[in-house]
Amino acid sequence: MNRIAKTLLGLLALVSTTAFAADLKYTVVPNFFEHEPDGKALGPCHGGVVIDQAGRIYVTTDTERGIVVYSPAGKFLHAFGPTKIHGLEIRKEKGTEYIYAARPSEHEVLKLTLDGKTEWTIRAPMESGIFKEEKGFNPCAVTVAPDGSIFVADGYGSNFVLKFDEDRKFVKAFGGPGEEEGKFKTCHGIGLDTRSGKPLLLVCNRNNNRVEHWDLDGNFVRVIQKDLRMPAAVHIRGNYAIFPELQGRVTVLDKEGNIVAQVGDNPTASQRANFGLPPDQWSEGICNSPHGASMDNEGNLIVSEWSKFGHMHKFKREK
Repeated sequence: MNRIAKTLLGLLALVSTTAFAADLKYTVVPNFFEHEPDGKALGPCHGGVVIDQAGRIYVTTDTERGIVVYSPAGKFLHAFGPTKIHGLEIRKEKGTEYIYAARPSEHEVLKLTLDGKTEWTIRAPMESGIFKEEKGFNPCAVTVAPDGSIFVADGYGSNFVLKFDEDRKFVKAFGGPGEEEGKFKTCHGIGLDTRSGKPLLLVCNRNNNRVEHWDLDGNFVRVIQKDLRMPAAVHIRGNYAIFPELQGRVTVLDKEGNIVAQVGDNPTASQRANFGLPPDQWSEGICNSPHGASMDNEGNLIVSEWSKFGHMHKFKREK
């Protein structure tokens, strides 16, 4: 790609960050994340990103290093296993932070300490009657309710959301495959939404291109936004929910479900959801395959991509 084309794409990215001028504004922070000390790039990613209370950034990879940890300033700190984590979130319990992680390649959900020690594992609930064999359980994401109930989005498997109690005993499954409301076509991301006062599940119905509310008993509530571009995950902080869309964009919604920002919009359709897109075709501020996203304490966005080479972005919130 020549310099003029890259400049034009950069201008488009800037426009995309300021399209909702009355709401949130973001600008890209170029070259924010450094390589490891030996010069090694991040490597293949098919996962997510979360931020702990201290501001450290955790990025999942499909390499033997597993989860790579950066400082709040984007400096490489260290890495730890396990590898091939897909969706993840951090939850604080009795003063200690833990990582809840879905690992579809190994057909399991894990609870980890922040240094990678496994606290427990959930595998296929054969008693549910949904699975003929354990490898049919391919969870994409996990979240936890205030009472400790665990909700698992089995988006690469059964297309049900599975509910477990705080002791990891299977309770029920809901949803199932389909395109109509109340059904899933790759339930790819899930989060707990308490912004309205009543805890609800916020589910990314990825291949139906919509995001939805469900109650904690497994009843469909409403579509929040439709006609998105493959929403892959959700992270909620304060009044806002962030959705990386695999088809080259990140959208931020307020608690009423209104779009308040869209960043990194890629105008080139062939670059969207393109795992193998080489770095020489990347442009600053343009997202190719957003798969994970999080928001730090200052409202800045951190985005990870589904990328053979590992691709990260930081978008700074303008005050």
